[in-house]
Parts: sequence; C-alpha cells; structure tokens
Amino acid sequence: MTAAASRAALDAVWRIESAKVVAVLTRSLGSLDAAEEFAQEALLEAMEQWPRTGVPRNPGAWLTTVARRRAIDAWRRDDRFAARMPDLAAGQDEREERSAPDRRAEEPIRDEVLRLIFTACHPVLPRASRVALTLRVVGGLTTDEIARAYLVSSPTMGQRISRAKRALADAGVPFEVPQADEFPARLGAVLEVLYLVFNEGYAATGGSDLLRVDLAREALRLARVVQALLPREPETHGMVALMELQASRFAARVDRDGQPVLLADQDRSRWDRSAIARGRAALDRARRLGPDLGPYGLQAELAECHAVAATAADTDWGRIVATYDRLLRVTPTPVVALNRAVAVAMAGDPRAALAVVDELASRETLRSYHLVAAVRADLLSRLGREEEARAEFARAAELAGNERVKAQLLARAAAGQRRGE
Repeated sequence: MTAAASRAALDAVWRIESAKVVAVLTRSLGSLDAAEEFAQEALLEAMEQWPRTGVPRNPGAWLTTVARRRAIDAWRRDDRFAARMPDLAAGQDEREERSAPDRRAEEPIRDEVLRLIFTACHPVLPRASRVALTLRVVGGLTTDEIARAYLVSSPTMGQRISRAKRALADAGVPFEVPQADEFPARLGAVLEVLYLVFNEGYAATGGSDLLRVDLAREALRLARVVQALLPREPETHGMVALMELQASRFAARVDRDGQPVLLADQDRSRWDRSAIARGRAALDRARRLGPDLGPYGLQAELAECHAVAATAADTDWGRIVATYDRLLRVTPTPVVALNRAVAVAMAGDPRAALAVVDELASRETLRSYHLVAAVRADLLSRLGREEEARAEFARAAELAGNERVKAQLLARAAAGQRRGE
C-alpha cells in the first residue's frame, strides 16, 4: 500500500471510528482528556505502522486496543490510577459483556457513542458549551466547523471547548451514563448535537465536497436510537422526521461533477421516496404526542412542504412562511429569520425580504456569514439590481468555507456580469 493510499484509508477510518474509540476509552478511563490523548497516540502509531502492514481487518478495534495499551504503559507509573488498571486490559469491556449479559441488558443506553453524548451533555456546563464540546469530541467536527455553525470565531470556539473540559474536570464530573429520569434534562443539548452533526454532513462548511453522507447517516442513526430511547418525547420524532426528509434529497443535491444543485433545480425523481415516507410517519407521531411542535418538528414540517410538492412551482410558499412564523416564535434566531426572508421572497415579495436581510446584514455577528450575503445577492438580482448583486455574490464567495459553494457563488457572479454586458 502506498503512503498516500494508507493515509487516505486512515483518514476514512478515523472519521468513522474516532467517536467510538473515544467513547469506549472514556468509559474505561473515566477521563475525556485522557481518552482523547491516548486515542491520538493510537492514531500516530497507525500512521507509522499501516503503510507497512496495511489496514487491519477491524481498524476500530485495533485503535482501541493500542490506545488501551498506551494508557496502561503510562499509568503503571502513576499510583493515582491504580484502581483503573483492571478496566484497561485489552478486551476487558468485551469480556465483561460476554460474562455479564444481564447487567449489560439493564443499561439504558447500549450505543457507545450515544452514551458519551449523553454523558458529555452534563448540566454543570452551559448549554452552548455542552454542545460545542460534544461536537468536537463525539461528532468529530473541527473547531472551525463548530465555530461556523455558531457564527463565532475559531479562537472563541476553541476557548469555549477548552473551558468546558476544565469545568468538567474541576467539578469532578464522573463520565457515567445518567439515570433514565435525567434524560429529559439533557435531551435538548443531545438533539442539538445530533442536528449540527447532521447539518455538517448535509452541507459541509469546509473542504472540497458539499456532502459528508457518512456523517449525516451516523447522526440519523443516533437520532433513531434516541427516538427509541424516549418514544414519548415529540421532539425525538421531530428530529428523525427532519433528518429523513432532508436526507431524501442527497442523490439530487449534487451533479455528476459534485457541484451543488439548488433545490428549485433538483431532479425530484431522484429523491428517496422511502426516506420521505419514513420522515412523514415520524412527523405524524410527533404531532400526535403534543399539541404544539418544537423547533425540530416545525423544521420537519418545512421539509415536508418541499417533499410533497411534485415540482418546485407547486411549492406552497404561503404555508412555508406561516410555518416560519411559528418557528420564529419558538426559536427567534437570525438564521431562522434569514430563511423566512427567502420564503417571503419566493411567496412573491422580494422587496420586503430584502429589507429583512439588510437589517440582518448590519449585525456584527452576521457580517462574515456567507449565506446572508448570498441571499442578499439573490434578492438584489430578483429586483434587477444586477451590479450590486454581482458584488454581493463575489463577497459571499470570499466568505464561504466550502470550495464547491465558493465556486457556485463565483459562477453566479460571473453570470450576472454577462447579463449586464
């Protein structure tokens, strides 16, 4: 295996397996920082060995075993961790599972990654810090990706994550799965983590690909586990509905060259009708469980409006605007206001939409958000202000982190220039 092929394989394995490796190690070591440290040491060892020996048959297990051995070697010299030694033996967790199936069956969360998400979303941390920490450690998102999701700078987000780790350590928080009666208090942060991980897979904020389907599918898998864990919570069904309906468009979201395809231009025959059916069924369950939908259920209703329209022209934009009005009351964020403005324009009033976007663009926190500039450019173009639109599309391209999105915005700027010549 060449060095390049080995590195590509390792990168792919790490994206898929890192969260589970860290989750298993955290459970054994009782320390998130230590789990990350030894997982990284295992990664370095893989970078040295795999080019010579090839990728192991079970790469996740290989990384976990090597990390455990590194932990044992390091902690043999530290009496403070003597009590942890029995749990660190390679394969100890697996032997325990085989020898004590009844105890394992009593555990409320059996999925290792989801266990770590519920554990890391501890109430001792502010909500934003819980989510940021979990996205970094469990979701595998970079600090830059998380910062873009929260519309803050990377240094600010890095400090937030570091402070969250220190706060957990200082408070002596044990990395144990909460009791079932504690789940509702942590559910909001857990769902937020899964939603942001899915979004990064649905529309990557960086890199050269628009989609990270493996990331989105992992978020959907975990959301289904949460749905089964808390079947009486409407928002667990709303979350699954939203993800299913959004995921139904994956095959149509990019063309054969990997370039983004706008929703209005997508070939709807390529939408996954099975995923749409699953999403609508989950949304119906959410509606039956409570009189008012939460933010994820409302977003699922928005996605359903698109899913049931045979063509883009058939979209019920009036219903979408009304649903955004409800969503704004529940989640009054700038991003929701921006999306509502797009719906207002599509419903026939781009001038009113531009007034809203101009106000959003004046806010300090949104000046570097490429979607504000992109929406503003599109509205200017609709109103015939092509020269301003070209400049705004170019500015949006400068702000975009994803290479595919950047190229699409530059192409729209160029198209506007040709129309103006």
